[in-house]
Amino acid sequence: MSEQNKATADQDVIEPGIVNDEKSGRPKPRKVNALKGLMPFVRPYRLQVGFAVIALTGAAGTTLAIGQAVRRMVDNGFGTSEGQLLDQYFVALFGVFSLLAVFTFARYYTVTWLGGRIVADIRQAVYRHVIDLDRRFYEQTKTGEVMSRLTVDTELIQTVVGSSASMALRNLLMFMGGLAMLIITSPKLAGLVLAMVPVVVVPIIFFGRRLRKLSRLSQDKVAAVNARAEESLNAVQTVQAFTQEAYEKLRFGNAVSETFAVARKRIAVRAWLTAVIILLIFGAIDVVLWLGATDLAAGRMSSGELTACVCYAIVVAGAVGTCSEMWGDLQRAAGATERLLELANEEPEIRVPENASPLPAVPEGRLSMENVRFHYPTRPEIAALNDFTLDVRNGETVALVGPSGAGKSTVFQLLLRFYNPDAGTISLDGVDITRVDPSQVRKRFGLVPQDAVMFGTSALENIRYGRPDATDAEVQAAAQAAGAAEFLDRLPDGYATELGERGQRLSGGQRQRIAIARAILRDPAILLLDEATSALDAESERMVQDALDTLMHGRTTLVIAHRLATVLKADRIVVIDQGSVVASGTHGELMQQDGLYARLAKLQFGQDRAALAGTEAAD
Repeated sequence: MSEQNKATADQDVIEPGIVNDEKSGRPKPRKVNALKGLMPFVRPYRLQVGFAVIALTGAAGTTLAIGQAVRRMVDNGFGTSEGQLLDQYFVALFGVFSLLAVFTFARYYTVTWLGGRIVADIRQAVYRHVIDLDRRFYEQTKTGEVMSRLTVDTELIQTVVGSSASMALRNLLMFMGGLAMLIITSPKLAGLVLAMVPVVVVPIIFFGRRLRKLSRLSQDKVAAVNARAEESLNAVQTVQAFTQEAYEKLRFGNAVSETFAVARKRIAVRAWLTAVIILLIFGAIDVVLWLGATDLAAGRMSSGELTACVCYAIVVAGAVGTCSEMWGDLQRAAGATERLLELANEEPEIRVPENASPLPAVPEGRLSMENVRFHYPTRPEIAALNDFTLDVRNGETVALVGPSGAGKSTVFQLLLRFYNPDAGTISLDGVDITRVDPSQVRKRFGLVPQDAVMFGTSALENIRYGRPDATDAEVQAAAQAAGAAEFLDRLPDGYATELGERGQRLSGGQRQRIAIARAILRDPAILLLDEATSALDAESERMVQDALDTLMHGRTTLVIAHRLATVLKADRIVVIDQGSVVASGTHGELMQQDGLYARLAKLQFGQDRAALAGTEAAD
């Protein structure tokens, strides 16, 4: 797919495949019309679609030609003693079969290729969209739900695009062509078949509506099962540590049972639909055979005409029956399309503003937060920050301390533009960050979180994630500075060793040093350290702290810290409580105030009273 076509698909993915409910604002199903939302992904392949239509038409035409070939063979071939003429009819019939094989191959290959290609484009477009969605979306949507839509739902769409749609179109052509040939051969029998069509269509509509609702509900239940499994497996160590395996098995079993219960209802509805259609179709064929046999006995119809009528009646009936089967697939695909379009229509709150303001070409590292107020979307009644004001000078190291839930991590979240503040302004180098491309803001920061995130790739690539264009030598230098080289060199394949999912092959301290190396490699203007040394032992902490001291020199640094060594080295300590700044100063100044910081220091730093007392004496 060309880049232009990809861009077109991305832009068009928001086309109205669904509409919004006026009361809830949530997408409102539009039945099979939801499949119109797939058209932006089909348009780039107009040539292949045209070729598939030609192949479909050819296959339908040759199938219909078989009836006429059989009619002529019965009337003219079986009724003559000329062997040469009989041979010609059988050769002609074989030629028709050969054409049918060629068209069928072309149809199957082209349509199956289209299904795979279009679904690949859908997955890419939806993934590119959801990876840009902000934290608000992921607070309210489980990752397993998103994964289900990217996998299970797209597989359903591939079934339709790569099989069901072509089968439905082919059988529609067969129905129209077979009916036309039946009218030419016997208008009387054709009229009977037409009279039976409404009788067949009514149950399709009746059962189809129920089937669509159950299909959508079934897909939602499958997504819930995926989310449940992912949640428990990602926390499998916690599950086992608290011996909750039986509880998780029960929860997962209940979710699977609910999924099966809905699937059973869907299967029952589809089975009823199939049974009713078969009864009606073969009943119609039986009536056609009866009337045809009556006309044959009365001399009003030849044997060949009766044979052709039976062939076309079977073709028409089979086409209607197959279309009824395909209707169920279309209903399921419509539900899948609705769910994917819900993702595609999800608008991120954090986006590139129109006429975005540029940041200074040379980073300064100045930060300012003025009267910031912020509520998390899932906790609108509680202010995470309230009239929060903080100014950080270029090259200054500021430690943020306070009780849990005070708002320290929220400061980092807002600086990285994971959320927008409800009120107030946040400036980076004198520029309001809400007027700047979020990616340009984030490039100025280097984050070392408390819980280091590892990817299921090599140590080299995990560190290089901080700067993808870095050379191997630069990656190794960053690892050396972070104190990671000593254990990476001992791994079986060195830096090329696969770390496993979420870095399971490393200890917590080792993962933390990899994360620090990643930040060192990024060489940011501003460092954000969220308890960066909390998972390290005393020796590792000393090594990493030395590396961080070098990295922090002359660089703006914000530290969320509880460790005494980290706090004491800060130029300034900002005390946060209930989302507001309650005190600011050096360690000695804050201890003399005997406020919240002093109480926290006595509690958190109690194990290092000697160092604390020595520092107070020096001050």
